[in-house]
Amino acid sequence: MRSKMLVVAIAASLGLAGAGVHAAPAPQDAQSPARSAEVEQLKAQLAALQAKMDELEQRTDAQSDINVSTGQNIEALQKSQAAAPSLDKALADTTFSGKMYFDFSNIDQKNSDTGKTDASGTGLGVKRFYLGVDHKFNDVWSANLTTDFNYVSSDGETNLFVKKAYVQGKFDPAAVLRIGSADMPWIPFVESYYGFRYVENTLTDRLKYANSADWGLHLFGDLGASKVANYAVSVVNGGGYKNPGRSKGVDIEGRVGFVPFEGMIVAVGGYSGHLGKETESIDAPQTAQRGDLMVAYADKKVRVGAEYFTAKNWGNLVLSPVEDKADGYSLWGSVALTDEVALFARYDNAKLSKDLDDGARDVYYNLGLQYQVTKGFKLAAVWKHEKAERSVTTPVPPHVQNVKTNEIGVFGEVAF
Repeated sequence: MRSKMLVVAIAASLGLAGAGVHAAPAPQDAQSPARSAEVEQLKAQLAALQAKMDELEQRTDAQSDINVSTGQNIEALQKSQAAAPSLDKALADTTFSGKMYFDFSNIDQKNSDTGKTDASGTGLGVKRFYLGVDHKFNDVWSANLTTDFNYVSSDGETNLFVKKAYVQGKFDPAAVLRIGSADMPWIPFVESYYGFRYVENTLTDRLKYANSADWGLHLFGDLGASKVANYAVSVVNGGGYKNPGRSKGVDIEGRVGFVPFEGMIVAVGGYSGHLGKETESIDAPQTAQRGDLMVAYADKKVRVGAEYFTAKNWGNLVLSPVEDKADGYSLWGSVALTDEVALFARYDNAKLSKDLDDGARDVYYNLGLQYQVTKGFKLAAVWKHEKAERSVTTPVPPHVQNVKTNEIGVFGEVAF
C-alpha cells in the first residue's frame, strides 16, 4: 500500500512537471510530437518505477513473515528453556528402584502318606519382583508406589499387586507418618537385621502369622539424639496389602526397639485385631493376637539374632467358636569370610497348634554360602530342609502326617 501511494505521488509530480513544460510556448507544429514523446517516456519511467516498488513490497512482506516466524521460534524456545528446569527438578526429586528374588533349584518333597508330591522338580523360580517409584514434593512430603509380582502356586499363575502406595509426611526423625499401604512394624524390621530375605522369609512371614504391609495409618521414628530407641505403630484394615477392603473395625500392630550400642537391637512388638475378617454382616467371635520379641546384632562382618513369637486365634480361628495358640522361634547367624563371601545358617522351630492339634509342628533350617557378585547383585548356594507335621483322621486310624522338603540350588537377589 505504501509503495502505491508513493507511485501516485511521483505520478502527480511528473504530471505537474509536464504541466510546466506545457506552459512554455512552442511552435504549434513541433509541440504535439515532442509532448507525446515526453509523455510516453514518463509513462515508461512510471511503469518501471511501479515494477520496482512492487518488487520491494514483496520483499518487505516476505521479510515480515520471516520476522514473525523467527519471533515465534524464539518464544517457543524460551518456553522450552523455562520448562526444562521444571522437568529436571521433577526428575531430580523422583527415584526409581527395583528388587528381584529368584532361584534355580531342585525340590524333593515327600508326604508320609502319599509319597512324592507335585512340588518336587527342578526349575527357575521368581519369588518376588518389586518395582518402586518415590517422589519428593518438599522436605516434608513425599509419595511412594511399589508393585509386587509373584507366583501363586494355588492357581498356577503369576500375579501383580500394589504392595505399597502411600503419602509420607516426615515432620521429624521421631515422627514420620505414612497414609496408605506401607510397611508394617514387625516383618520388615526383622528382615533388616536378618539380611537374607531373598533366601527365605522371616519366621512370622514364612508361617503366615503376620503381614509385611497393610492399608491404613503408619507412624514411626527414631528417638533420642543418638537414636537409642525406635518405635512403629500401624492402624490398619487387617487383610494385608493384597486386600484393601474395609472391615468393621481396625487392627493395631506396634513395635518398640532399644539400641544398647551400635548394631545391637532388642525389640518387642504385638498385634491385635480381626485380620479384616469381621464385617457388618459377619461377626468374629475371637480376636487374633500376637506377641513378638527379637534380640539381634548386625554389622558389616557379622549378623546374629533370635526371634520369638506367640499367637492366639490366628487366621480363620477368629471366626471359630474354639480357641487355639501357637508359638515358635528362629535363630540365625552369618559371618563374612571375605569382602565378597559370607557363610550363613538358620534354624526355625514352631508349634502351630498347642490346644487343638498337639502334633502340628514345623521345623526348618538352611545352610548357605553367599557371593557378592557386584553392588546390588548377590548369589548364594543354599541347602534347605523343612519338616511340617499335623494330625489327620484319614486314612484311619488317626495319626500324624508329615511332609518333608529338601531343596538345593542357587538363590539370588538383584536390587537397584
